[in-house]
Amino acid sequence: MKFKKIVLVANTAWSMYNFRRGLIQSLIGHGYDVVVLAPYDDAFDKLEKMGCTVIDLKMNARGINPIKDLFLIGRLYHFYKQLRPSLIIHYTIKPNIYGSLAAKAAGFPALAITTGLGYTFLNDNLVAKAARCLYKFAFIFPKEVWFLNGDDMQTFLTRNLVSPHQTKLLHGEGVDTDFYAPKFETKRDNKVRFLLIARMLWDKGVGEYVKAAEIIKNSYPDVVFQLLGACGVANPSVIEREQVAVWEEQGIVEYLGTTQDVRPYIAQSTCVVLPSYREGIPRTLLEAAAMAKPLIATDVPGCRDVVVDGETGFICDVKDPTSLANALIKVIKMGASERLNMGKAGRDFIEENFSENLIIQQYMETISRLVH
Repeated sequence: MKFKKIVLVANTAWSMYNFRRGLIQSLIGHGYDVVVLAPYDDAFDKLEKMGCTVIDLKMNARGINPIKDLFLIGRLYHFYKQLRPSLIIHYTIKPNIYGSLAAKAAGFPALAITTGLGYTFLNDNLVAKAARCLYKFAFIFPKEVWFLNGDDMQTFLTRNLVSPHQTKLLHGEGVDTDFYAPKFETKRDNKVRFLLIARMLWDKGVGEYVKAAEIIKNSYPDVVFQLLGACGVANPSVIEREQVAVWEEQGIVEYLGTTQDVRPYIAQSTCVVLPSYREGIPRTLLEAAAMAKPLIATDVPGCRDVVVDGETGFICDVKDPTSLANALIKVIKMGASERLNMGKAGRDFIEENFSENLIIQQYMETISRLVH
């Protein structure tokens, strides 16, 4: 078994460490040699300490020119021929498309895991159309194509971008419910705090969150609205730090920057909010619910899979600050015991449906079937 090599390919090493650490630990524990291919970032050292081999993959995650991205196929082909893996698992759009093609050319089996549809399916410009065509061609070749929610899977099937016999549903990427456990702290004050954790992207609904905060503050000036996540990231929908600074100066939001551990920020929040336009399965909502926090999210694929409206949080309309503000007001008007019960219901829901152990079991069963 120790000679069987699994290669994991993603657009950031950070996501591999933060979202799939439990999977990697399980693979190593079962004797697999794990290699992570991703652009260099601060998570390289952490992955190496876990026992992975980590290789810097030169890739422009922000670029949206498919012609330029074709060069990625050659780099991946070179690595695959050199590594000779038993199985390759691709995550996110560029590894899924170009990695699937490279794996086929190099002659090694691969899985494609579609973590969310994002820019390619939220837009209908020439670049998005080209990307969908590339998906259709590339997804001929993986052994299986996994989706994090049924809506995304149905979108691909309806558009004939993937064969039905290849598709498989993975209910999120799981959350470690021991690591993300309820933590009740004495707050410095009794203010209601809403927290949005995400990369600062318009597609995450950050603009709607800010507009809703403006609405709320007219009637509830003491309510606090916080943003946690990176600005200036490699994405066509990016919000730069200068824009966030304007909102800070206007007194609308508090920007908390970035962190290696979201738990203290979730613990001090009243409710975690994600008004995203579309998700795979939003990891931050899983983590917040596991910590027994009420949620507010949009009625879109991925988000609605995590929130039971009226029981574990509230669902609002997408791209609608007024609808979001109405959901926020519901939380503001709730008593402390009501919020506590809603958070506990969310924790129970996560344990039953999104526990990391359930997800890892699905991975291990598939890998043992495909790797001989």
